[in-house]
Amino acid sequence: MEQLQIQAPAKINLGLDIIKKRKDGYHEVKMIMQTLNLFDILTIKKNPSPLATGKTLEGNIIITSNRIDLTCDENNLVYKAANLLKQEFNITDTLYIHIEKNIPIAAGMAGGSTDCASTLLGLNKLFQLGLSPKELQNRGVTLGADVPYCIMQGTVLSEGIGEILTPLPVAPSCFCVVIKPDISVSTKWVYENLCLDKIQQHPDITGMITGIEKGDVSAIISRLDNVLETVTIPAHPVIAELKQELINQGADNSLMSGSGPTVFGLFLSETNAKQAYKYCKKTYSDYDVFLTKFYQPEIA
Repeated sequence: MEQLQIQAPAKINLGLDIIKKRKDGYHEVKMIMQTLNLFDILTIKKNPSPLATGKTLEGNIIITSNRIDLTCDENNLVYKAANLLKQEFNITDTLYIHIEKNIPIAAGMAGGSTDCASTLLGLNKLFQLGLSPKELQNRGVTLGADVPYCIMQGTVLSEGIGEILTPLPVAPSCFCVVIKPDISVSTKWVYENLCLDKIQQHPDITGMITGIEKGDVSAIISRLDNVLETVTIPAHPVIAELKQELINQGADNSLMSGSGPTVFGLFLSETNAKQAYKYCKKTYSDYDVFLTKFYQPEIA
């Protein structure tokens, strides 16, 4: 095998709670993560022809993308993942990796982390390294807290700093309209400005897990909650406006994903979801707007 393509799914947080700030500066989390049927596509080639375009970096790793605003140097997590495995397994082949970006950049949807995870998965297969999912996750967590989840995918309880993962039953699917406004949010800034002692209500993660186990989609939707909204929304009121707009357009509930700025609305009705998508696509033409569903990986 000289090349392969691999899908890298986006994620949203159905519930996001912060338990405490640790002495090392990291925050302990309790989150329900869910992958979406929205993908970046990675094409990985070894020893490509000289016609392959891109910048050759130290370690013979070439990264390109359809997005000119995506950094394709050694700071990209895809480069870091490829370099990690090249160094560990003494891979001397030149690697060419093209990232077809469909997931918005810096959106709170794990776009960089999922590309990183898919690079680890893809190289493991391409070079027949024989690493188990757990072994890939152990390497992935050194690159980013969300990377182990992006290797696992599906409906998952995430704890610790994001590295303690418990697979949950498949969440009953519903329709999802996603809007990423034209603003940037620093995750580091959000966590630095989170005042845990002032948060009066925390997400009912346990109740949401019960809803998932019972296949009760209404119980899941009614418990959407994210403590990071207490930081991001006051700084960027447009997020609250988009949440309310999705409700006005028929969403059964709406939430900000991760540290923002992306907002999603969940719909039980396909008709309502399609109408809301059409309205939001027209109304917010400068924003990224998607209509999608939950994505569950195939069981190996």
